[in-house]
Formats: sequence, structure tokens, C-alpha cells
Amino acid sequence: MDTVENYRQLIRKILAGHMQVPYAQGDVQIEPVFDREDDLYLLVRVERENGRRVYRCLAHIDIIRGKLRIQCDGTEGSLANELVRAGVPKDDIIAVATGRSFL
Repeated sequence: MDTVENYRQLIRKILAGHMQVPYAQGDVQIEPVFDREDDLYLLVRVERENGRRVYRCLAHIDIIRGKLRIQCDGTEGSLANELVRAGVPKDDIIAVATGRSFL
């Protein structure tokens, strides 16, 4: 299996794990948006807050030129660290616009 295909499978597996996390407060839905053709992978969080529908990006990872670009990481842990533990070399991970340090 080539590297990019391996990354696609790892991303889907890791994000699927985050879909299973129970939320203690409110009616929260986690929706996957996986565009395998353009290598764009998102988790969207939809909930009610003060009677209003709120839509947030929970996670967003792109594969660009063989590198994993973390555009958004609103998970409790660190997507970058999860990817490294799954075998992705640190040099293949670019964390942008996340607001936290990684690795």
C-alpha cells in the first residue's frame, strides 16, 4: 500500500474514533465529511446552545503533496500526536491554525 493511501486510512480511523466520544452536555452530533478524491477530512460538531443551532469544525485534516496538514484540531487530545503514534513521521505533519503546540 502506498503512503498516501495509508494516510487516508489512518485519518479515517482516527477521526472515526473521535466520533464515538460521548458528550456529557446537550444534544451533540458529530458528522464526518470525508472527500477521498480531494483528500479532505473533517469532523463537524452540530449542537444546540441557548436554543440556537451551533455548527463548529471539530477536526480538519488535508493531504497535500503527501503531507498531512491539520487545519483545525478541536479534539481533547492532539491529532498530530495520534498520527505520530499511528506511525506517521513528524516531518509529514504540518499543524496550522490550531492554537496549540504539538509533538
